[in-house]
Formats: sequence, structure tokens, C-alpha cells
Amino acid sequence: MGIVSNLLSFTIDRLLRISGFSENKNVLSARKMDEKALEVYDVIRTIRDPEKPNTLEELDVVSEKCVQVQELGEDEYLIVIRFSPTVPHCSLATLIGLCLQVKLQRCLPFKHKLEIYISEGTHSTEEDINKQINDKERVAAAMENPTLCEMVEQCILEPDD
Repeated sequence: MGIVSNLLSFTIDRLLRISGFSENKNVLSARKMDEKALEVYDVIRTIRDPEKPNTLEELDVVSEKCVQVQELGEDEYLIVIRFSPTVPHCSLATLIGLCLQVKLQRCLPFKHKLEIYISEGTHSTEEDINKQINDKERVAAAMENPTLCEMVEQCILEPDD
């Protein structure tokens, strides 16, 4: 009886896969991570550059491929963003990282851990900036500075706000 049950289960599973009613768990998980990455990208793409009237998306500072999402647990995700400043000596790269940090903390509707980095080889002081923008105490201190806070608020303001 066990053999018949196993054969029937195998046959039904095969039929469902062939007909498209069932997908591999890894495919579903990958699709879910891609959807989360797009959700994150939709939040950051409209951030404005501190010096120019353009968004980070328009300047290719961020793109869909710069966002990676991994599942840490049930409804908890690790978000890794690698952005590319417009020039290797960009003096406002730290401010851009701060804008990314603040907007994502405010706007994402799911539990997450956030890591933001400058893309390797795109800035002359990337290691120092990476440490600063991923240090929660430094981020909190920066947001207590009224001038810096106002700059961040202007950059992350949505176009229709």
C-alpha cells in the first residue's frame, strides 16, 4: 500500500509541476526576494541628490541591481544596498548614505536589518564612509544636527509631498 501511495504522490506532484500549478520552493523564495528588492528600490529611487535637482535613480547612483534582499527569518529580511557616487571624491557620499538609511527606516513596512555600502572602487574613502553610514550611533547623532537633518528631509521628500 505504501508503494502505491508513494507512486500516486509522485505522479500528482509531476502533473502539478508540468501543468504549472506548483513551483519549486527555491523559485518562490527567489521571486519573493526579487519582489522585496523592487519594493526597497521603489523607496530609494526618488531620493534627491543633495547638490543637483536630480534623483539618485536619474544619476545612476542607485539602480535595481544595487539592492539585494535575503530572508533572515519569518517576515524579517537583510537588505544590502551598494550605491555608486557620481564621482570618486564625492564630498556628499556620507549624506547620500544617511538619506538612504533614514528613508528606508521610515518607509519599509516589514522588519529588516539594513546594510548600506558604497560600491567597491567607486569612492576614494569608501571604507570610512561605509563605517559611518552603518554605525547606528553616528546616524542618530547626525540626525540630531538641525542643519544636517533639514538637508536629509529635503532629499527624502517625495515629489508629491
